[in-house]
Amino acid sequence: MKLPSRQRSIASMLIWMNLLASGIALMLVYVSFLGYNLFSLRDAAIASLSGEAQIVGSNSVSAIVFDDRTSAETTLSALSHSSDIVAAAIYTQEGVPFAQYPANGAISMERRPLANSSTLQHWTEGPDILIASRIDFQGKPIGIVYVQAHLTGLRRQAIRYAAIAAGVLLICLAAALLVGTVFRRLLAKPIVSLSNTARLVSRYRDYSLRFTPDRNYNELVSLTEAFNEMLAEIQHRDEALEQARVSLELRVEERTAELQAANHELEAFSYTVAHDLRGPLQSVNNISYLIQQKDGAELSEGVAPMLAQLGISVRTMSAMIDDLLDLSRSTSVPLESQQTDLSLLATSVLERLTMEQPERKVETIIARKCLVNADPGLMHVVVQNLLRNAWKFTGRTDRARIEFGCSQQGNVSVFYVRDNGAGFDQRFADKLFKPFQRLHATSDFPGTGIGLATVEKIIRRHGGEVWAEGEVDKGATFYFTLEPRQQ
Repeated sequence: MKLPSRQRSIASMLIWMNLLASGIALMLVYVSFLGYNLFSLRDAAIASLSGEAQIVGSNSVSAIVFDDRTSAETTLSALSHSSDIVAAAIYTQEGVPFAQYPANGAISMERRPLANSSTLQHWTEGPDILIASRIDFQGKPIGIVYVQAHLTGLRRQAIRYAAIAAGVLLICLAAALLVGTVFRRLLAKPIVSLSNTARLVSRYRDYSLRFTPDRNYNELVSLTEAFNEMLAEIQHRDEALEQARVSLELRVEERTAELQAANHELEAFSYTVAHDLRGPLQSVNNISYLIQQKDGAELSEGVAPMLAQLGISVRTMSAMIDDLLDLSRSTSVPLESQQTDLSLLATSVLERLTMEQPERKVETIIARKCLVNADPGLMHVVVQNLLRNAWKFTGRTDRARIEFGCSQQGNVSVFYVRDNGAGFDQRFADKLFKPFQRLHATSDFPGTGIGLATVEKIIRRHGGEVWAEGEVDKGATFYFTLEPRQQ
C-alpha cells in the first residue's frame, strides 16, 4: 500500500498506522507459522522416507544374498504408493547397481557415499531429499538402498497457507479500518477541533476564543486547559500592552506638546534677547565711534586704546549673539530638505572672507558639484562655520591653504574642509564640538567656542556624523556626512 504524498490529517495518519501495524504483525505471524510448518513437514517426510528405506533394505536381504534382482525390483516397486518418491536403487557393498525404481531407469538416480560409521544418512537440497540406508546380513554390510524424493507437498502447503493468510489479512485490515474509523471519531475529532480553534485565534487575533474538550480523555483535558490558559495569558498581555500603548501615546503627545512649546519659548526668548542686546550694543558701538571721530585728537593716550578695546568687545559680543542664535536655530527650525550645492556655498563664503581681509593671500581649492539633499539655510551655517574656522586658524601661516571637497566611501558621501593652519592635539578632539570648549587661547585666535557645536547639532539633525583630524602646527581636517557611515 502506498501512502498519500500530500499532507495528511491526524485522523488519516491514525488509520494508516493501524492498518500498517496490523498488516506487518499478520505478515510476521504468517512467515513464522509457514516456516515452522515447512520445517516440521520436511522433518516428518525425512523420518517417513528413512523408515521406508530401512524396510526396503530389510526386505531385500534375501534377494541380494541369492542374487535375485527381480525380487529386489519388486520390493522397490512397493515405493510407488508415495507420490513424493521419484527414484530408488539398491547397490551392492562393492557399489555395483543391483536393482532400481522405476525399473526402466527413466530417471537417473543420484548416489552419494555413505559414511562407514553410519547406517542411515540423508541429504537435502531445497525440496529434494536423498536417503541412504545400509543393508546388513549377519552383522556384515551387503549393500545400500537409496531413496530420492521431491517434496511437492511443501509447495502445495505453502500455497494453501498463503491463501489462508491473504484471507485473514484482508479480514483483519477491514477490522483495523473499522477500528481506526471509530478511533478517528473518538480521538481525532477533538484534536482537529482544537487545531481549528488555534487557527482561528492565529488568523483573527481573537484571544477570547476557548476550546471545550471531551471530558473522557484526561490528556486532552490537560492539553486543552493549558491551551486555554495560554490564550488567557496572551489576552491579558495584549490588553495590558494596549493600555500601556495608549498611555504611552498620550504621554508622548503631552511631552511633544510640552517640548514644542518649550522650543517656541526658547526661540522667542533667543530672538528677544538678541534683539534687546543688539540695541544697547549698537548704541555703545556708535557712541564709541563718534567719540573717536569727533574728539580723537583731544583724547588722552590711555583713553584711545580703551575705546578701541571697547569696540572689539562689542563686536565679539555681537558675534557671540549671532552664534547663539545659530545654535538655537539649528535645533528649533523645521528642516526643509532640497538639493543643495555645497560647492557654491563654499565659494560664496570664501569670497566674502577675502573681501573682509583683502590683504591676506590664501590659496583656496573648491571641488565642484558637491551636491546634497539637505536644508540650504542650515548647510550654509555649517559651511560658513567650518570655512571661517579654517580662515581664522591659518591667519599666522605664511602660505595659507584652504580646501573644500568631497569623496565617496562606499555608498556614503564624505565632505571635508582642510587647512594647513595651527591644527590641534588629536588627544583633545572630543572637546572640539562641545559649546564653549576651546583648544587655543582667545588672545591667539579669538572666537566664541560655539560654531563647531552648532555644526555638530545641524549634522546630527540630518542623520549624519562629524569628526576632525589634526596635528599641532600641521593643519586640521573636518569631515562630515549627512547619513550614517558603515563601520
